[in-house]
Amino acid sequence: RDQREAAKWYRLAAEQGLASAQYSLGWLYDNGKGVDRDQQEAAKWYRLAAEQGLASAQFNLGLMYDKGEGVDQNQREASKWYKLAAKQGDADAQFALGLMNDNGESVDQNQPEAAKWYRLAAEQGNASAQFNLALLYFRNYESFELLRRAYLWSSNCSAFRGNIGII
Repeated sequence: RDQREAAKWYRLAAEQGLASAQYSLGWLYDNGKGVDRDQQEAAKWYRLAAEQGLASAQFNLGLMYDKGEGVDQNQREASKWYKLAAKQGDADAQFALGLMNDNGESVDQNQPEAAKWYRLAAEQGNASAQFNLALLYFRNYESFELLRRAYLWSSNCSAFRGNIGII
């Protein structure tokens, strides 16, 4: 594998506006593969791809805002990019929005909204979302039906197997 050569060709395509090449070049800068690691340069390329609607770039740009890597930390901006990716079905972005709503980060704490995003990610097999959805139901069960849902999600989540005492 020649990552420097790949970076050269990604750059040529990215400079012509190809969103997937912009995302790939951003990823190379984000991870220091074939180029020197440069979070600001990664954010620049992710943004260009994200503005064209590429969900993976929207998620990664949201993550950079969430962590303050390559950009000033800004939870509201993170939430904006996560939401754009989540609406396209990105499970990681859906999980991130679930966390933000569950913990009241950049938005008022909203557990029904958290459950909505966790469920969407969980239904795609995201184990962390399955785990958090089960925890959310266990913490907030008001009826037998919610307790039943908590049990079903926890039994589907490998993180719970043998760890039911953590609830």
